Amino acid sequence: MAEHHHSSAMDYPEHERTYERFVAFVKWGTIVVCAIVVGMAIFLL
Repeated sequence: MAEHHHSSAMDYPEHERTYERFVAFVKWGTIVVCAIVVGMAIFLL
């Protein structure tokens, strides 16, 4: 069976940077999708 190694020291600054990148990606992804939908509504209807 595979062994799982857990470090007792967590790299919290790296976790926070990763979370901030994730939130930024979701925010900008949502903005882009909304812009595409609005563009489709304007130009295809």
